[in-house]
Amino acid sequence: MTVVRKIAAVDSHTEGMPTRVVTAGIEPIPGATMNERRLWFIAHLDHLRHFLMDEPRGHPAMSGAILQPPTRADCDWGVVYIEVSGCLPMCGHGTIGVATVLVEERLVEVVEPVTTIRLDTPAGLVIASVAVSDGRAEAVTIENVPSWTDRLDARVDVPGLGEVPYSLAFGGNFYALVDLDAVGLPFDRARQRDIVEAGLRIMAAVNEADRPHHPEIEGVDHCHHVELIAPGSTALHSRHAMAIHPGWFDRSPCGTGTSARMAELHSRGALALGAEFVNESFIGSRFTGRLVAETTVAGRPAVVPTITGRAWITGRAEYVLDDRDPFPAGFVF
Repeated sequence: MTVVRKIAAVDSHTEGMPTRVVTAGIEPIPGATMNERRLWFIAHLDHLRHFLMDEPRGHPAMSGAILQPPTRADCDWGVVYIEVSGCLPMCGHGTIGVATVLVEERLVEVVEPVTTIRLDTPAGLVIASVAVSDGRAEAVTIENVPSWTDRLDARVDVPGLGEVPYSLAFGGNFYALVDLDAVGLPFDRARQRDIVEAGLRIMAAVNEADRPHHPEIEGVDHCHHVELIAPGSTALHSRHAMAIHPGWFDRSPCGTGTSARMAELHSRGALALGAEFVNESFIGSRFTGRLVAETTVAGRPAVVPTITGRAWITGRAEYVLDDRDPFPAGFVF
């Protein structure tokens, strides 16, 4: 075998959702900011995302993060987030996985009881506070980028579903927030095919009718996530199925989705600063969120969310490419 590519990674999962944390094998990506690096990666290195995320090395719900030198002097590490759907500006479960790996692999100075890690992400500064006991990461609280509501109680015509009420909020990515009752579906994993199909139709309709645009982050101009909210959800405890382009569910409660949901609830006057909010995933895992401050983004009201969750290392590997491999960039099936 002649190996033409080697990429080292530490695999983890955050409340059920994988994060493949790339620790070596990808050189520093060009760009003066992490978002410039994200855009350069999309233009020139996207084959590496497919190599790591798609089959046969990944799977249809794979997610990852590439460690980079930071572009900011006040940060410990930079991160470029990758998954089967593309390169995200921010990923909450991925950040919890990254912080856990950085502590467990001793890639940062580990301090007990809390190790603070400042991360340079394409969406901005994210601060991870890792609870450490006996040298092990027990839980991670991330202070996310400012989150805000783009629109409340909008309506969109969706083929096959009719007019669907939704709200749209940003929590590091854009999220359409839709009550499952509004599309006539139960919160039941036996109906997951119907639920993800409804989510895909809704995101396509939103993007066609009124595509969102972040006012400050270049290239963040689409909705690829639909948070389908279960009946009985409240501002104390919400359950959801997170449908993601091109057709899969987040296994975790979704950190940026939790941030978007809290921003939406705050806009309604339903969630106060400092109040605890529990967000539950389709598989029953949970994140705990809080809003810690109010701020603005390009003049519009915004909030600063924190998310607490747990991650566990699942493996360490060197992913290689044999020069005879007929699928050098992987494949989607």
